[in-house]
Amino acid sequence: MKNLLTIAMIVILGMPGLCHAENPKVLIETELGDIIAEIYTEKAPVTSSNFMRYIGDKLYDGTNFFRVVTKEESSPNPGVPIEVIQGGQVEKAKQFPPIEHETTEMTGLKHLNGALSMARYRPGTAASSFSIIINDQPEMDFGGKRQPDGQGFAVFGYVVSGMEIARKIHQQPRERQSLKPPIRIISIRLIS
Repeated sequence: MKNLLTIAMIVILGMPGLCHAENPKVLIETELGDIIAEIYTEKAPVTSSNFMRYIGDKLYDGTNFFRVVTKEESSPNPGVPIEVIQGGQVEKAKQFPPIEHETTEMTGLKHLNGALSMARYRPGTAASSFSIIINDQPEMDFGGKRQPDGQGFAVFGYVVSGMEIARKIHQQPRERQSLKPPIRIISIRLIS
């Protein structure tokens, strides 16, 4: 009886260290279908807060997935091919200031199939644009060769549903790396 009471108290009250808040999920509604992603707010607080700020202000609404990088067409660094779709470019006048670069070494998150990662030029230049990773892309992690500075890109979440939509976007007609036409992002909303 005492053991049952202890188990009931654990279920009702939770035990510190054993229970933690669930990561928020967002719905990326595109003209080709929906993608649901889990955002890792604790592991990547700077990058995920930035992404959630754009969502909260509805600035992703009406943006596009505009870029596709394939193994065959992988400039600016063709020696290190990757596969991604890129979208969410908010017009410059509405962008928030660029954020500090959170490397995969800092967060422990990796560029695995379905990862959400911030696009950037130099470290500290990421603003609104993000990528969804197609297949595992370890060269995008800290120490990888995709960026000459070796700092990689900042992962902040993972697709949990709708990866088939991301792959469908990746296969759309394109001219070099530009989708022709771009695939509209209708909205991105917090769903949990």
